[in-house]
Amino acid sequence: MKFGASPLTEARGAIMAHSQKVGDRMIRKGALLDEAAIDALRQAGRAEVICARLEPGDVPEDIAADRLAMPMVSALIARSRAATGRVNLSAEVPGLLRVDGARIDRLNTLDEAMTIGTLPDYAVVAPKDLLATIKIIPFAVPGTLLSVAEALARQGPSPLTLHPFRALKVGLVVTQLPGLKDSVTEKTIAITKARITALTGSLLPPVHCAHHADPIARALDSLIGLGADLLLVIGASAVVDRRDVGPEGIVGAGGEILHFGMPVDPGNLICLGRIGTRPALVLPGCARSPSLNGIDFVLTRLFAGLPVTPRDMMRMGVGGLLKEMETRPMPREKAPATPRSGAAPRSAPVIGAVVLAAGRSRRMAPYNKMLVADKAGKPMIARVLDNVLSSNARPILVVTGHQAEQVEHALGGRPVRYVHAPDYAEGLSASLKAGIAAVPPECAAVLVCLGDMPLVTGRMLDRLLSMYDPAEGRLIVLPTFRGKQGNPMLWDRRFFPDILGISGDSGARFLVGRHAEVVCEVEMADDAVLRDFDTTDSLATLPKGMRPVGVQ
Repeated sequence: MKFGASPLTEARGAIMAHSQKVGDRMIRKGALLDEAAIDALRQAGRAEVICARLEPGDVPEDIAADRLAMPMVSALIARSRAATGRVNLSAEVPGLLRVDGARIDRLNTLDEAMTIGTLPDYAVVAPKDLLATIKIIPFAVPGTLLSVAEALARQGPSPLTLHPFRALKVGLVVTQLPGLKDSVTEKTIAITKARITALTGSLLPPVHCAHHADPIARALDSLIGLGADLLLVIGASAVVDRRDVGPEGIVGAGGEILHFGMPVDPGNLICLGRIGTRPALVLPGCARSPSLNGIDFVLTRLFAGLPVTPRDMMRMGVGGLLKEMETRPMPREKAPATPRSGAAPRSAPVIGAVVLAAGRSRRMAPYNKMLVADKAGKPMIARVLDNVLSSNARPILVVTGHQAEQVEHALGGRPVRYVHAPDYAEGLSASLKAGIAAVPPECAAVLVCLGDMPLVTGRMLDRLLSMYDPAEGRLIVLPTFRGKQGNPMLWDRRFFPDILGISGDSGARFLVGRHAEVVCEVEMADDAVLRDFDTTDSLATLPKGMRPVGVQ
């Protein structure tokens, strides 16, 4: 193919390269230049035109696109008419798309003139969804090149295969523990049903049982008797080992455990088993969330009739990091959500911090513990705030009350917002409520810090922030040391109304027992999260450099 400027006298039969308006006529890109078009250009004062002229053996773009698309079509995949060098392939039914990436890469690397773009391998598709597009870049390609591409595309079955979803009957076992709210269970069932329905399946009536292996085994047996094709177990407490009660229930029902865990997050703690020929899964905590997670990776394959082996699960890691976080307790990098679902990347939630510095320091009277300075002259509250400022928590609110002006002066213009608690004398709850009430609406959660815990570092705070995850049911996050619960504590916004209802000289820790199913405990390397300094004697236990003058 020749491309470039051509005299009008030689342009008859060539292909117009760029759309041009000539008088009242529009000569569009890709149009064949006939005598009428050339006369119109000549009358407009043009002596030449940019065009493409085919040479012997060249195949026009639409014909080339049509020929290259033919071997791509397989059962349940429809194709469009070729236009402007493009053919689109689309799904006829809901299902899972498999893509032979190596063959597509080989076709795309034959020559820059021919391109094939597809959805990712294992993409979930609905009827009429676009699966792939074949596009010829120039106006024509050499016939010999096209023949090579066709031969490669026809080596074996189509590189695109659509596996339709099957209308499976799904049995669901839901275990229960004391303290687990009915609303949590009902929501989990509703989300699971929506997942199954979206994959063309149906959910049998869920079976509720105690969180023990034997009742789970009996429940699974009953669901098999009802004709379940696929079995799911959702525990009141997340499965943490292949010998936990959920997997043991599968074994007790005559099944076996094939694999525990997967390199997909959320979804790490999934357990794959089978009872006879029926797949049996113990689902992780993220089953309570409708967001894309590892459960979807497994369920879509099972509904599409594809086997899921331990090796298959181990190879789901690339593209398996489905969420973004500022930091994590174990080194993992930020990553956008996988394109397999078509979902947009999720932003990290905004988490603020409330620092309580309003108390009267009655146990350290006549001193205000917030203002007690170390040997370098740095007040305790300033050290605490510097630690919080070094974390990822934003915005930071400081609740003042007793000696409010002195506290603000001690913080010396640090970038924080002050909230005054006028009724601070009524106890801790008054300060806490003032801080919670002032948390801006963009914050999904808040970290409540105590102004007398200067040993809690920014890195410790970031560990707590990183473990907050509504998708996995981690809504209350607190630190522990050797199993003992400490401070600070992180609270999801949904608990703010409960906190605002507290009275007296107490905090919100009692809510932890009420909502055990959404509590995440983070074990720390030292006891800083247990150590507050609210008496004169306790100051002597501070590291030497942080002790006030005169304290040995």
